[in-house]
Amino acid sequence: MILYILTQNDSKFHEISLILAKYKIKLKQLKEKKLELQLDDVAEIALYAVKAACKPPFIPIAVDDTALYIEALGGFPGPYAEYVYRKIGVNGIIRLLEGVENRAAKFITAVAYCDGIEERVFQGVLEGSISRTPKGNLGFGFDPIFVPEGENKTLAEMTTEEKNRISHRGMAFRSMAEWLVTSGHLPSKKS
Repeated sequence: MILYILTQNDSKFHEISLILAKYKIKLKQLKEKKLELQLDDVAEIALYAVKAACKPPFIPIAVDDTALYIEALGGFPGPYAEYVYRKIGVNGIIRLLEGVENRAAKFITAVAYCDGIEERVFQGVLEGSISRTPKGNLGFGFDPIFVPEGENKTLAEMTTEEKNRISHRGMAFRSMAEWLVTSGHLPSKKS
C-alpha cells in the first residue's frame, strides 16, 4: 500500500516514516498546503483537511493536526499551536508562564485517513508539563519545552525513537496503522 501524507513539514514526515516503518507502508509526502478550518477540535480540523485533499482519482491519504493545551493558560494555544509557535515561539510561551507554578500541558494529535471509500480519525494524547527553559535540539515546534509525564527530559532531548515510542503523534499513527491491518487494508505484520 502507498499512503500519502499531506504535510509541508519534512521533520514531521520523517518522524511519521519511522513510526510506520514496521507496518511496511510505503509513504509519499504531499507537500501541498492543507486546508484548515479555524476550530477548537483537532479531529474536525484533520477530517476537514483530509476530505478536501481526498479527491478523484482517490489515493489513500492521511493528514494530522496537533494541539498543545496549557492548563494555566486556559488551554491556549490549543489547535493554534503552529501559528503561536511561528509568532512567539517557545520563548514566548516561557514568558507567558513566568511565575506560574502550574505547568501542566498536553499534546493531542488527530490523524484523519481517507481513501475515497472510508474516512477515519485516530487520536493520541501525551500528558506532560512545560519546562521553565528550553532544552534539547532534536525534534521541532514546542518539543524543547514539553516534558512528558513520567520523564525527566523534554521531547527535544529524546532521540526520535524515544519520542515516537511515547508521543501523541506516534499513538495516533500507530492506531491508524493497526486499523489498516485489522480492516484488511494492509497484510498483517505476521504475513
